[in-house]
Amino acid sequence: MTVVLGIVVAVVALALLVGVHLYVWRRLVRDTTRPGVVRRVGAGVVVALGVSMVGALVVPKVFGPRGTEWIAWPGFVWMALLLYVVLALGVLELPRLFALRALRRRGGEVSPTVAPVPVPVGAEATEATKTIEPDPEPAAGPSGTPLGPDRRLVLTRSVALLAAGTSLGTVGYGMNQALGAPRTVRVRIPVARLDPRLAGFRIAVVGDIHLGPLLGHAHTTRVVETINRTSPDLVAIVGDLADGTAAQLGGDAAPLRRLSARHGAFFVTGNHDYMSGATDWIAELAELNVRTLANDRLEIARGGAAFDLAGVNDVTGKSHHDGPDFAKALGNRDPSRPVVLLAHQPVQVKDASRYDVDVQLSGHTHGGQMFPVQLLVKLDQPAVAGLHKVDDTMLYVTRGAGFWGPPVRVGAPPEVTIVELHPK
Repeated sequence: MTVVLGIVVAVVALALLVGVHLYVWRRLVRDTTRPGVVRRVGAGVVVALGVSMVGALVVPKVFGPRGTEWIAWPGFVWMALLLYVVLALGVLELPRLFALRALRRRGGEVSPTVAPVPVPVGAEATEATKTIEPDPEPAAGPSGTPLGPDRRLVLTRSVALLAAGTSLGTVGYGMNQALGAPRTVRVRIPVARLDPRLAGFRIAVVGDIHLGPLLGHAHTTRVVETINRTSPDLVAIVGDLADGTAAQLGGDAAPLRRLSARHGAFFVTGNHDYMSGATDWIAELAELNVRTLANDRLEIARGGAAFDLAGVNDVTGKSHHDGPDFAKALGNRDPSRPVVLLAHQPVQVKDASRYDVDVQLSGHTHGGQMFPVQLLVKLDQPAVAGLHKVDDTMLYVTRGAGFWGPPVRVGAPPEVTIVELHPK
């Protein structure tokens, strides 16, 4: 049953991919060119870009993230361009149709309606001689020059240029955001049970670093430097460290060893970590002095006061017999102490609230990464980004420091968040 479902999903996805590319080819190539070499070249470019996008998704998984950048860069950049060019064409579709209708009227074009044909006197009209279709040639203006086709071509080319320009501008801006250093965001979270002696305790929260074919050692270094500049008390890495195995990308994660926080650095698994070999990554992180909280907790103490720091595995771990266990992580604890929970997906707050968790720190959503993807994320998660309250639990969702797929962020800049805990 699972295999059949996978085949069905693959066929539907392929059909959708082909359909979208046909639409783009029609609007950007066929409608803007005359038959000939230019049209054939344009069709070839669209096909090549579509193949590169599929290759970007498949090749790094088969051959590893390193050495496959040649297909990942064009494929993933085209994925973002395709999204925005389709959105732009969709927005312009109705104005284009209205403009075409206006051109037909101004050019005096005649709709292909049925016109009567004179019948000789005394002759019987037959079905074949009653009507005839008019010549669909474009009507001429006062000077006798055809007006329709040239104006239509100018219009379709203008629409195509506007859509392509909008897409290029948006993706260019988004790449500049995604490939730059993450910004630092500061958030104060009130905690009812927090001892005043812990007021101002700072946790640097970072998630979704996504080491892979497009992000490597330099990216990790930027993240570490951003965190260290804030001098946090504790570092929380809330999942999705890599899109590749520890053997392939361990060297790119090495700068994490330089994380500086008086209470240490901690990690919880994300869905992509399970796809990349979570067990090996946990061992790799231990070598880098980053402790994984796998359905576990510990006491964080300062100045005679303390709170519990807990972490649960990602929900994807269920398929690897390593799912979240809230009872193990949060059971039998001192109810007088507040608890801060690290959990990759915001949706896990539903279980956290039942265990009287004060604060949950999560990632996973990337803040939507590319507008308007945020609208889809809202269908699956209780929050996309920022601070929210779910029952009595405060939920903070970071937009993350990396990206998945396209090296583009629109409306969701990369970030490292400094969470400050304060008594309520």
